[in-house]
Amino acid sequence: MSGKADQTPELRPGVLRVLVADDDPVSLRILRGALEKWGYEVIAAENGTEAWQALTELSAPQMAVLDWMMPGMDGLTICRRIRAMPQGRVMYLILVTARADRLDVVSGLEAGANDYVTKPFHHSELRARVGVGARVLELQNSLADRVSELELLLTQMKQLRGLLPICMYCKRIRNGKDYWQQVEAYIRDHSEAEFSHGICPECYEKMLKAQVE
Repeated sequence: MSGKADQTPELRPGVLRVLVADDDPVSLRILRGALEKWGYEVIAAENGTEAWQALTELSAPQMAVLDWMMPGMDGLTICRRIRAMPQGRVMYLILVTARADRLDVVSGLEAGANDYVTKPFHHSELRARVGVGARVLELQNSLADRVSELELLLTQMKQLRGLLPICMYCKRIRNGKDYWQQVEAYIRDHSEAEFSHGICPECYEKMLKAQVE
C-alpha cells in the first residue's frame, strides 16, 4: 500500500467517492475493502496529514471516514478545520474511534463530525451509517442544484435584456413568437413589475377634459 493518499481513481458516474483515513494498515485495508465491496469509490490515506490534503483539493470526496487518533493530524482536528472552511462545500464526516465514552462522542459531534462508529465496528453498522450519509449528501446536492436553478430563473425573470422591437405607432412589443403584445403585458411576462393604470395630465387635457366639462 502506498505511503501517500491514493491517486484519484477514474470516476464512475453517480458513484460516491469516500476518503478513508487510518494509520493502522489492517484497519485501513478492512475499511477500504468493505466500502469498495458496497460500490463506493475509495481514496485511502495512512495519516491525518494525507487525509487533510485530499479533503482540501478541488476534487475532494464528499464523504470521509476518519480515525480519531492519527499521526500528523487527528480526526477531530480535521473535522474542526473542515467546518471552519468557507461555506459552499458539502461534506459528510464519520469518526471511527475506540472512545465509547459519551463525552468523547459529544466532543466528536461538536467538532463537526456528522456521525461516529466505535471500534471494533460491525460491518453492518458501518454500512448503515455510510448509507445514511450518502442519502443526506444526495438530498443536499439535489437541493443545491434546485436552488441554483431557481436563482437563475429568478434573475432572468427580473431582467429585460436585449433589443426590444416596438411598434412606432401603437407601441406594442413583438415577442419571440412574432406576436405583438401591449407594453404592460410584455413587461409583466418578463419581470416582476405590476401596473396601476391612471391618466397623465397631458392625456387628460387631450382626451377627457372636453367630455367632463
